Amino acid sequence: MQLHFIAIGGSAMHNLALALHDKGYTISGSDDVIYEPALSRLKAQGLLPATMGWNPSRIHKGLDAVILGMHAKKDNEELLRARDLGLPIYSYPEFLYEQSKTKTRVVIGGSHGKTTITSMILHVMKYHGRNVDYMVGAQLEGFDRMVRLTDTNDFILLEGDEYLSSALDPRPKFHLYKPNIALLSGIAWDHINVFRTFEQYVDQFRIFLDTIVDGGSITYNEEDPVLKQLVEEAGRPIRKLPYRTPEYTVEGGTTYLETPEGPMPIAVFGRHNLSNLAGAKWICQHMGIDEEEFYEAIATFTGASKRLEKIAGNGRGTVYKDFAHAPSKVSAATRAVKEQHPEQPLVACLELHTYSSLNETFLKEYRGTLDAADKAIVFYSPDAVAIKQLAPVSPEQIAEAFERPNLQVFTNPGDFRDYLYSLDLKKSVLLLMSSGNYGGLDLDALKEYVEGH
Repeated sequence: MQLHFIAIGGSAMHNLALALHDKGYTISGSDDVIYEPALSRLKAQGLLPATMGWNPSRIHKGLDAVILGMHAKKDNEELLRARDLGLPIYSYPEFLYEQSKTKTRVVIGGSHGKTTITSMILHVMKYHGRNVDYMVGAQLEGFDRMVRLTDTNDFILLEGDEYLSSALDPRPKFHLYKPNIALLSGIAWDHINVFRTFEQYVDQFRIFLDTIVDGGSITYNEEDPVLKQLVEEAGRPIRKLPYRTPEYTVEGGTTYLETPEGPMPIAVFGRHNLSNLAGAKWICQHMGIDEEEFYEAIATFTGASKRLEKIAGNGRGTVYKDFAHAPSKVSAATRAVKEQHPEQPLVACLELHTYSSLNETFLKEYRGTLDAADKAIVFYSPDAVAIKQLAPVSPEQIAEAFERPNLQVFTNPGDFRDYLYSLDLKKSVLLLMSSGNYGGLDLDALKEYVEGH
């Protein structure tokens, strides 16, 4: 097949393009800007566009299909040309489904933990030499790509994002996969720019349950009351398989998972990650991995990229970086680090960076999320608020929303950096939570300072 990718530089898009190139498809693509690592990866395979920008001449009748990325708008010149020619146009989740119709589709969904659970399953499969196709939302250690597609593997493991599919397709991505085996980790309101109310957001998971094929299964976190009710009310002819957080202990900074063979040390930590582990175990069993094999493999799992990632620490001072920004994730990450390091002061820093987190109405969802920290800091850029065309947010509004005594709020990157360095970080645990970069905070310099170089 000959395929053209509009907005090929996206994280998922370029990985899908590379996977299909490996499969023998002829791939072309376009974008107005491409950043690393996509730029180098596409260039290495000869898939980097010769020039940046959109050019309708790239679209011709010889194409079998066009794949449309989220970055492309409805009036994109290449998209308009493809529609004029009557070419098949797919969002990337639609095309993933087309590639997996003959496979057993395993879809991992939920407001939090999707990437970690998917990563755990892939780690276990690779450890035991079981080949599966996959699409995961982060770069994993030991895996070259975030997407793999073959004609031979029986299973395909898909991370099921609830965000929209493309400019032409407002359906959440996970509505398109039609799973045989599904997992939901929990429901916590997110993507307020699309789902204006909690009820509207919950409806997306109700629809997802309806997409599971007859005779399929839903493995779900029964500790989430909203999710538990949703699954129990679902009238689909599917198996309903609950899971809950397993027993564990924390001793001397190490987490021990209770297993039939006794306590087993593991590298991941935090109640939310132990819950993720329990869900991953059941899905692995559906995929042919028994309990003993799962425990053997998961003992060597060190975590998904940017998920509670330890970036510094060679003595008492430790720094973690986490992708957390949604309220439920911020709360879980903060509590997890405090539980892992109960004897040390915890400095928790949250950057409000996304559309939802900077929305004055949504801010109240962050109430209490930093309560486990000894010092709590929030950083945000008023420029980011303006760029997103949101109503201005004041430090006073943020302090009121978090209901956290002594919350420090910064809007100036230099002031934020100076305050961090004024703390005794060499004897503390620092948790940085954001999908941004705190206005350009130099993490390498921070690491050198904490480790005493």
